[in-house]
Amino acid sequence: MEFAKIKNKGQARLFQNDVLEMMTKTHPFVVYIMYFPLIVFMLYEGAVHRGISPTKETILFLSGVLFWTLFEYIMHRYIFHIIAESERAKRIVYTMHGVHHEYPRDKDRLFMPPVPSIILVAIIYYSMYSVMRWSALSFFPGFLFGYIAYGSMHYAIHAFPPPKYLKALWRNHHLHHYKHPDKGFGVSSVIWDVVFRTVPKKEE
Repeated sequence: MEFAKIKNKGQARLFQNDVLEMMTKTHPFVVYIMYFPLIVFMLYEGAVHRGISPTKETILFLSGVLFWTLFEYIMHRYIFHIIAESERAKRIVYTMHGVHHEYPRDKDRLFMPPVPSIILVAIIYYSMYSVMRWSALSFFPGFLFGYIAYGSMHYAIHAFPPPKYLKALWRNHHLHHYKHPDKGFGVSSVIWDVVFRTVPKKEE
């Protein structure tokens, strides 16, 4: 996904309709307000009403976080960077992720907007529940926490200078944007970039 010129100022307009346009933007605090209470509620429900032990809940939660990192990598590499052929498909890919590559510092579009986010969260939870039953009440909060951590990291990478101990993550993501769009698909972690050999080469 490459553009003739990456724009570090401004933002694209995706829809002519003002309401639809507004729904493509969000602030991190909106996501926090939506999902942190849900995480707490689901963990409480699993522990108190479904008999999930603290040990099992902890293991499932951490497994959910780890699963998020793989999900993040797969989505970023194979869905967000899919090579579209038709004009309609290209428009969908641009709206979904291409706009972020053209305007990487647009802070309003660093988190998924609430409406599509809620729809996806519901689909993913019920998919997990169909396989795991009530264990999903512990696994899914970990997955959701992983998403929040990813979104927060992504926001920070594009909005702030890197702290010393996280420079590698900042560097990898900026290389993904400005040098190697076919590498560096992990944002919250480089685990899967290492596993699948897609770590961007460190520039001299």
